[in-house]
Amino acid sequence: MGCFALSNKAFSDAWLQTVASMTKVPVLFGCTLLVTFPSLYVFNTLVGSRLTLQSVWRLLLSSLAVMMAVLASLGPIVAFFSISTTNYPFILLLNVAVFALAGFLGLKFLLHTLHRLTVVLYELKPAPQPPQPLAPRVDFEGQPLAEIEKEAGALEPVDERVMGANVRQVFGVWVLVFGMVGAQMSWVLRPFISNPDKPFTLISPRESNFYAAVFDAIGRLLAGG
Repeated sequence: MGCFALSNKAFSDAWLQTVASMTKVPVLFGCTLLVTFPSLYVFNTLVGSRLTLQSVWRLLLSSLAVMMAVLASLGPIVAFFSISTTNYPFILLLNVAVFALAGFLGLKFLLHTLHRLTVVLYELKPAPQPPQPLAPRVDFEGQPLAEIEKEAGALEPVDERVMGANVRQVFGVWVLVFGMVGAQMSWVLRPFISNPDKPFTLISPRESNFYAAVFDAIGRLLAGG
């Protein structure tokens, strides 16, 4: 994110903006987590989950780690476009898209991991059940197939179990809340990317909102600004 400032502004201002962005991105995720954590814990309880407060907190931290890892992996792409263009609205929208992608993958990881933990907790029994004999797996010619253990990926469903509709609905509401809070939090902490036409500012004055700014950037990009 700081590469756009480094390639389009005076040296001193560019480094100030780069350091500010490096500081504000973790603050953005941390503040969004603190604001939305109570709602997720309550929603999680409403769908009958047995996860403790500490477990939900650790799960959220893991999801944020996934988001940060995705952002880091896309950093070279953002840097390449930042040093190869002077179009400020385009860089703004590119970073919005990158953060949206990271958020989507992180929340998908959160949903599947939450489902995995819920399945494990509900399958715990007070007494062990006797093992049931399983028929050998065979291919279309009737030949036995060797069992191959495969570790599921972080974003794969759990043993083909269908997630309950109530879980999907309640979690979907929380994802919407997380996305809205995160987007507005980024607006509160702006600027993350230095506008070449303005001097360095650590925190811009409060005005408008994130969504109006995105539509404005789209309009300026289409208009060739």
